[in-house]
Formats: sequence, C-alpha cells, structure tokens
Amino acid sequence: LIVSCRGVSEYEDKTWINKYYGRIYEENTSLTKGCIRPRFSTMPGKAPCPGGLIVIGIMALCAAHTRSEIWSNEVSDTEYGKLGSNVTLVCKPSWTGYPVEWRLNGSAVLPRQTLPSNSTLTLINTDLSMEGNYSCLDQKGNLLWATKLRLGHLPGLVSISCWMFNHHSLHCFWEQSVKTHLPTKYLASYRDWSNRVEPCLQDSSRPNKCTILDPSTWQHYHTINITELNPLGTETTLARVQLHDLLKPDPPEEVTPEAVVGHPRRLLVRWRYPSSWPLHDSYPLCFQLRYRPLGSIHWSLVNSSQLSLVITDALAAHAHQVQVQAMDALLYGHWSDWSREVQGWPWREPKPDPEVSEPPDEIPTIPDYTEMESSTTRSPDADGVAYRSLGVLISLGLFAGVFLSILSALIVFLWVRQRQRGGITKQELTSMVKMKSLPL
Repeated sequence: LIVSCRGVSEYEDKTWINKYYGRIYEENTSLTKGCIRPRFSTMPGKAPCPGGLIVIGIMALCAAHTRSEIWSNEVSDTEYGKLGSNVTLVCKPSWTGYPVEWRLNGSAVLPRQTLPSNSTLTLINTDLSMEGNYSCLDQKGNLLWATKLRLGHLPGLVSISCWMFNHHSLHCFWEQSVKTHLPTKYLASYRDWSNRVEPCLQDSSRPNKCTILDPSTWQHYHTINITELNPLGTETTLARVQLHDLLKPDPPEEVTPEAVVGHPRRLLVRWRYPSSWPLHDSYPLCFQLRYRPLGSIHWSLVNSSQLSLVITDALAAHAHQVQVQAMDALLYGHWSDWSREVQGWPWREPKPDPEVSEPPDEIPTIPDYTEMESSTTRSPDADGVAYRSLGVLISLGLFAGVFLSILSALIVFLWVRQRQRGGITKQELTSMVKMKSLPL
C-alpha cells in the first residue's frame, strides 16, 4: 500500500498525532484478539498490527492536513456581488442536495435578509454589512466549502484632468465618480490626429495618473482613453484635449530683490527658470513681475523677457513685496501661478555713527546763553516781518504791472481811433474842394 500525504513531515508533535490517531482508531476500527482490523478494509484475513497502525496514522495526518488546507483557502477563494441586488451562494461540494449549515465569519448567526435553501444561501438586497467569510458545513459539522464575499458597484465614468509643465510631457489624473468598494484597475492610452493609439505611461505607486512623453505639441487635439475595470465589469471614459490650452509652467524660482547702491528708489529683482522647464529649450519663457510697498493693496505690473528687472519707482525707505509669474513666450497656454512673496528694501544712505566721530582739537568756548536766548526769541518775529514785507512788495509790483498794461492798451486804442478819424476828415476836405472848383 502506497500512501502519499503532502506535508506530513510538518507535524512532528507526538501528542497531536496520538490525539488524532486515537479518534480515527475509535471511529473506524474494531478490536479483535491480538490484532486490529479496519472496518472499511475489504482485504481478507488479519492485517499485521504494525502495518495497520502505520497506515491509520498516515491517513489521520492526511485528513488533518486536508482540513487545514480548506480553511486556508478562505481568503484565496473570493466571490463578488453587486450592492443592492440579490446574491446567491452555492455550497459547491454538496452534490447530494442535503441541507447544509451556513456560517458567516465562523458564526451561525446570519444577516436577517438571507434565505437558506438546501445547499444554497440567497442574500436579499445586499449591503456592506453582509460582506465576510461564508462557509457551509455538513450535518456532522465538517467543512464543505468556504468563500470570501465582497460587495460593490459597477465602474462609472471618471473625471479626467490634464496639464503640461512644459512642451515635453503631458500629465493626466482622474478620479472615480462612483466609489465601487472593489479592487480596481485602470488602463490608460491616447490617440492622436492620425488615429494612432499609444499607451499613457502609468506609475504603480499612483494608479490614477499617467504621463505622455514628447507629445506632438503642434497637433490640435489628442483623445485620452481611461478604462476602469473591477470584478463586476468595465467602463471607458474618453476626453478630448488640446495641448496648447493645457500648457501652464511652474512659477519662477529663487526670486531675490536687491538694493541698488546709491539709488534709494530702485530695486533689482532676479529669478530663475522653474526646474521643470528645460534650461536649454527652444521654447523660452516671458515673465511678469508685480510689486507693492508693504501694507499697500495695489500692485504695479511690469513685463520682462529677461531673468532680472530694475524697479525705478520704488518708495524710498520702505519694504516692498515682490512676485513673479511665467508664460510661454509664444503666449500658448496660461500664466503660471505667482511665486511666493518675498520682501526687499531699496538702498538707504547709512547714518554716521556719533560714537566714531573724533573729538575737536580746539578748546570750546563758553557761549553767551543770554544773547542766544534773546536772538532765538526775536528771530521768529523778525522772519515774519520780513516775509510780510516781501509779500507786500510782490503784490504792489504785480498791481503796478497790471495797471501799466491796461493803461498802455488804452493809449494804443485811443491813438488808433484818432488816426482813423483824421484820415476821414482829410478825405472830406478834398472832396469839398473839388466840388467848389467845378463850373456851374
């Protein structure tokens, strides 16, 4: 007799072997004089005692190991059902049709919405509380079959968002519109204007994101295809995108305002290309800088194509807030977000340190405080009188000038008028003389 039992060598505890050997011995054998004969044996005669014991012991080990294998398969054998529907479980090894006992997570207490019928168990209007490990046992309590039940929804359309940090890569991200509660896998691809289908590269650490390297930027449209799969079915979402509309650089980096020595109203601002934009690229960036004095709500905007700019109208002796944003020089896409705010001060003339100044060499004379006090007292009045006198003189001068101008204009007007009258009188006298000289 050749008996094959996988993994017998794993069980070396003699106490455990004797326990199961004794149970099998009592159930399947009868005692005879001087020997043990198995009831189920069809071989005539008496089996040798040592051989019978060995065979029965090996069979006990095989039965125990087989029982442990059934329980270990609970996780690997998984069935899936749709939430809100009726799910029927079938005790597959029970081909005799005899009633079986169902258990959920090892307990005989089942959910209320269940209908057991012989070797089947129907779950009515399922919900998430009905998930778990289901098992069926025969009338003797032996395990017949076990499975893990998971409930969820069919896949739905996903929400796709795409963007470009530069001209060399397109990134797409999507989110579920329906939470399925089931293991999900995504297939991502895209189709260009020539209907050529290429995969969108996915990262195992982020299954809901993919990247297209070196897309054909000058082509008008690309179609993104995201297919969601789970054990209940599949769903495909298509999104048509235009690459030029998706281009949005990252904000400029290392924005640094510096004072310009000798110029209290100037501020030099420097920055660098974003690290995600290739430095030696055939696609340059243009920039926009905004600044304001600290505490103000109004920004001043300046455009630049260089990596530095001089602010010429800064408020002297005041801190300024500065930000920079970038955009493709061909004006495709969108402006980047503003860089974080940084502060800078214009140049301020250093104040002399009174402690460093050298003491005078000459011996100071004692001033006459009486004269200084009197002069200080008289000086405001004297200055006021002088200013008032100067104002009177200026007023008189202006009045005289206006009067002379009016008088001159009046004289010229009278002279011109008198001259015109004199010319008319001469013409009348000449005509009268001519009339008298004419013969009657």
